[in-house]
Amino acid sequence: MTASWRTVAQLAGLPALFFAAFFIAPMMVVLIASFTTPEGAPTLANYFRILFDSYHWDVLWVTFRIGALTTIVAVLIGYPLAWYLVRIVNWAPWRRACVILLVVPLFTSNIVRSFGWMVLLGRNGLVNDTLVSSGLIERPMRFLGTELGILIGLVYILLPFIVLAVGNALAKVDPALEQASADLGAKPFETFWTVTFPLSLPGLMAGAIMVFMLAVSAYVTPALLSGGHITVFSMLIFQQYSSVFDFHYGGALGITMLVLTLALVAIAGRIGERRSV
Repeated sequence: MTASWRTVAQLAGLPALFFAAFFIAPMMVVLIASFTTPEGAPTLANYFRILFDSYHWDVLWVTFRIGALTTIVAVLIGYPLAWYLVRIVNWAPWRRACVILLVVPLFTSNIVRSFGWMVLLGRNGLVNDTLVSSGLIERPMRFLGTELGILIGLVYILLPFIVLAVGNALAKVDPALEQASADLGAKPFETFWTVTFPLSLPGLMAGAIMVFMLAVSAYVTPALLSGGHITVFSMLIFQQYSSVFDFHYGGALGITMLVLTLALVAIAGRIGERRSV
């Protein structure tokens, strides 16, 4: 082995070891546990229990519905916000200030932010007080313990991922292409839809995939904002590990969630690739 290859092996060895110890090994432990009984005998009973119990499918439907709605709302809000930061804001200090305001919440724990939304969305919280005082509603709405409350909390927490991903993609779009489209007689919306949007689609898909995966795997925000009235799949997994101590069934739940999420992400990725071609 030459000196250069020895150096590469030494540099890559530690990250590879870290990845194997803290990602591959735990995943293999969970995978093996999901296919075994507490006595160590191989079995598929854990997966049959999930497959033939309609309760699990109901929880999965709620989980993926919340994840999909979170992704859609985050995209609808995040894309215009990214456009504003990249294309509208010309004063660099203001752009940097906006990015800082966008990123700073990421340095705060999800628990703290979720508790903050519990206060804001409460019956006597700021949101209800504002809606009632403005005359939009006659009496306080119920946000906590509903999917709407969970959706609001998840969109707030995950919105920066969409904005940063789309903003990075928009910044790489050559303005000369848009100018050429305008010179050829295309209207602003036609230029956006045929030139700008397809070129920013990879960034949009990357951000949407991140938001979806984080939304369907979220535990803290749904657990706090649901008030125990709504159950998502991550809560089922947590219950098996922390309360029931059934690591084998919990492992099967975790692997099922992982496989279904990766399958949906792969499908979305294929659709995005076809759309961008």
